[in-house]
Amino acid sequence: MIISASYRTDIPTFYGAWFINRLRAGYCKVVNPYGRQITRVSLAREDVDGIVFWTKNLGPFLERLREVRQREYPFIVSYSINAYPRALEFSVVDAKQSVRHMKLLSEEYGPRVAVWRYDPILVTPETPASFHLANFERLAGQLEGSTDEVVISFAQIYRKTGRNLRKAGLTWEDPPAEAKREMAARLAAIAKSRGMQLSICSQRELLVPGAEDARCIDADRLADVAGAPIEAQRKAHRKACGCFQSRDIGDYDTCPHGCAYCYAVNSRSLAQARFRRHDPAGELLFS
Repeated sequence: MIISASYRTDIPTFYGAWFINRLRAGYCKVVNPYGRQITRVSLAREDVDGIVFWTKNLGPFLERLREVRQREYPFIVSYSINAYPRALEFSVVDAKQSVRHMKLLSEEYGPRVAVWRYDPILVTPETPASFHLANFERLAGQLEGSTDEVVISFAQIYRKTGRNLRKAGLTWEDPPAEAKREMAARLAAIAKSRGMQLSICSQRELLVPGAEDARCIDADRLADVAGAPIEAQRKAHRKACGCFQSRDIGDYDTCPHGCAYCYAVNSRSLAQARFRRHDPAGELLFS
């Protein structure tokens, strides 16, 4: 089983102590986000093929990663570094720090452990296409040698996402597919020049020469890190998803970052309140 930690919240930034406590205990409990049933998930080494961490700020988790490695769990860090204006990313750590953390991660564990995410690509008056091309090129240059893959996706504005954007006083546009493909092709060329493969998450209609279908939960990459094969089936999380089967141990409405485009948080104030009530010694991330 592959553990996802977590596309529902930022465990490395905010819940690292809880994660290590659960790793030591050998299990955690997870609330089904739809039915609210509680299930027990084994974190015992013999039951876990590998772990995929998702984060926007690895700094608070760097020391704890050493224990994860000492316990011989293969892992990948899917690291979102967008360097967006504060209006879009209210409290995300400065990109200079994120780049430094990514380099430290790669130096200690190897570039196959580190995956850069530049997503979602949100087109607004503050972040037009020209912004993304220049921003991506600058970040790619800084991250060269730290990773061999960058994952992108274009923002899909769900109802709650649109509500949060409007609440922040932001407007956005959804470019036509051809404009997205043109941008993807230019980003793929930039990535290639920096030794990275560009992959596109869950938007196969935008695949262009030089881009590949993303597998954010990637059993093959984890197998490379582990140095041993990992048997896992493909299981999409949503339409056109290329991921392998995994078990996510996060919970929605628990990430206090406050990103205006976030699909996992209905209310930042609710997420902040839940974070304040979080018990690092508890079996559940939030109860």
